[in-house]
Amino acid sequence: MELENKVLSREISSLLYEKGKTLGTAESCTGGRIAEAIITTPGASNYFKGSIVSYVNEIKEKLLGVDHQVLEEQTAVCEEVARQMVKGACKTLNVDYAISVTGIAGPGGGTREIPVGTIWIGCGSPDEIVTFKLEEDNGRDQNLAMATMCALQLFREFLSTHIVQEEMTGERENPIGV
Repeated sequence: MELENKVLSREISSLLYEKGKTLGTAESCTGGRIAEAIITTPGASNYFKGSIVSYVNEIKEKLLGVDHQVLEEQTAVCEEVARQMVKGACKTLNVDYAISVTGIAGPGGGTREIPVGTIWIGCGSPDEIVTFKLEEDNGRDQNLAMATMCALQLFREFLSTHIVQEEMTGERENPIGV
């Protein structure tokens, strides 16, 4: 998976650098692994601004603006928290795009409702966020490796689609100045 992460990181680098866009991450269970994968590509400082490792709810609330009531009612391991983490990272880090991850890597911490291996991934911009849910427990190390790789894949797909849509709708500068 490490080689695949490097390939994904280079593809993401190309897309972001080409468009002059910026990226940040908000990570809970992955503890900075996604940020680490992103910075393996030389020149990452041209588009990657930073990461917030929000391992506890207090940090999700204070630094990322995750709603306390959502955390209380749905727990930190839910789609809505992944979405709010993306929005919060975009705002706090002042970036165009963010990737978020929140989940239970194991071996403990799971419940009947939210078992070990449940990990929500989010990515996008404040206006458009996509999510993905992992639900398989393969042991802590594999759960974290899979979450990191899936987050990079999801973001690459989002970015590729988003950039194509921008080009099709003409969100670039009008060459004749009209």
